[in-house]
Amino acid sequence: MKKILVDDSRCLACHTCEIACSVAHSASQTLYGAISEQTSPVCGMHVEASGRSRGFPLSCRHCQDAQCVRVCVTKALYMNKEGVVLCDNNRCIGCYMCFIACPFGVMEEKTIASESNINKCDLCAVSGVEPACVSACPTQALVFEEPDVFSKNKRVKYLVELASTS
Repeated sequence: MKKILVDDSRCLACHTCEIACSVAHSASQTLYGAISEQTSPVCGMHVEASGRSRGFPLSCRHCQDAQCVRVCVTKALYMNKEGVVLCDNNRCIGCYMCFIACPFGVMEEKTIASESNINKCDLCAVSGVEPACVSACPTQALVFEEPDVFSKNKRVKYLVELASTS
């Protein structure tokens, strides 16, 4: 299954991925419209400071053995047949067990009409295209590919850099 993976050496902490995610999950699907919406759009991507004046984008890892899905008492969190962890907000009661269970801390509270639910990355599964955050990243720090391909590309890049310094 393809995943959003990060080349942290390229991330500038510009937050473009967060903006793209919010726009993609807004009612209007436009930046101006998203800013104007009465209920702010939610974002499943978060750029955290990495300590060296750069950032590290974090989103749901869509774990194979997702602890958040295991602990969800209402079965609002579930894994679809493609392996994407999704949330049925009609079933979510806002108990926040998923917040506690997620080892990456990527769950977020979403309040609509005074009801609390959770929000998380859905890999833009509804649209069926490359996730908005990946498409918007100006430095290509985010990629949407199979983990094995990502690892191989990193190994090749390392070997090329190693050979050029010798």
